This record gives sequence, structure tokens and C-alpha cells, in this order.
Amino acid sequence: MLKIMFLCTGNSCRSQMAEGLARHIGKGFVEAYSAGLMPVGVNPFAIKVMKEIGIDISNQTSDPIEEELLRQMDVIITLCGNAEASCPATPPEIKRLHWPIDDPVGTIGTEEEVLRAFRKTRDEIREKIINFIKEIKGRRTP
Repeated sequence: MLKIMFLCTGNSCRSQMAEGLARHIGKGFVEAYSAGLMPVGVNPFAIKVMKEIGIDISNQTSDPIEEELLRQMDVIITLCGNAEASCPATPPEIKRLHWPIDDPVGTIGTEEEVLRAFRKTRDEIREKIINFIKEIKGRRTP
């Protein structure tokens, strides 16, 4: 199993969606985790847009970064510049990637406009995870 940790500042939206998507898309291949620099709880809009595609993240928890768990990962993916800059140092054998994805949490507008922003973020993360898993599986094929 490939262990992946998704990191962002609040562990409320992007990293939560990434964790749920990676578990779903990489079932049987990926063990996904998420954490944040300052966890603030899982955003209700993130839960809602994930349910729209059949993935329930309502039982996921918003967690702080635990360095011990971080050291057990194969891959660490930061989803915001703050997490990329502030993530604790990791051993060189852990692959680190940065996917700069806009945070929909600050979106101002009607509920539909906010949901549209969350869907855009969800879909961008989903595409990146699909491509990443395809790439990794391709390398592991004998």
C-alpha cells in the first residue's frame, strides 16, 4: 500500500477532499491521510460536494500534523503554499509534491456560487489524484 499524506493549513477542505478521493480512487492501493498546520474542523461544503459524487467524508477528522506519522509516509502532498513552506522536514526517501490548489473557503456569494467553487476544487483534486495514481501504478507494473 502506498501511504499518502495530504497537507494544508486548516485541514478543513482541500486536504480532506484529497484524502477521501485518494481512498476512493486508490482503493486497495492507497492508504490516505490528511492533516493541517492549524486544524479547524471539516468544512460542511466540502462534505456536501463530496457526497454529490458518492464519497462520504463526514466521519473524517481535522487533525494536526504528527511528525511520527509523517515519517511513515511514502508521499507527502501539500495543497497550499503555507503548508509547503511550513511542513516539518522529512527524510529524503519520502517523496514531496506540491499541488497549488485555490482554497474555496473564502468564496463570497450565494450558496450556489460557493458550492460551484468547492466543486471546482474537488474536480481539480480528483483529476490530479487520478493522474498521480495512474503514474505510480505504471511505474510499479513489472
